Amino acid sequence: QVQFVESGGGLVQPGGSLRLSCGASGSIFSIYAMGWYRQAPGKQRELVAAIGSGLLTNYADFVKGRFTISRDSAKKMVYLQMNRLLPEDTAVYYCNRAPALVGSWGQGTQVTVSS
Repeated sequence: QVQFVESGGGLVQPGGSLRLSCGASGSIFSIYAMGWYRQAPGKQRELVAAIGSGLLTNYADFVKGRFTISRDSAKKMVYLQMNRLLPEDTAVYYCNRAPALVGSWGQGTQVTVSS
């Protein structure tokens, strides 16, 4: 069974930065596209960014130019560098394959952007 463990969230002021990390276990990692997702209170979970096995990246419009996704397939890790954070970036952030594996969601990591 594939499992994902997210870390790196926290409280940050608007305009600040955070780097999220995600470790994957339980399966071959390198051949799959990976994504970061987020879910804000009262909203549906949404895709934030994705990275393919060939390192091609894709970003939601609301994070373009601010967030950067990367991966280290040898370590089975995915990262999300978040810069110029906004209050509306407040959410629980999750990683998963892209498209997501149903039933493989981790606990997520809380990101709160507030002054």
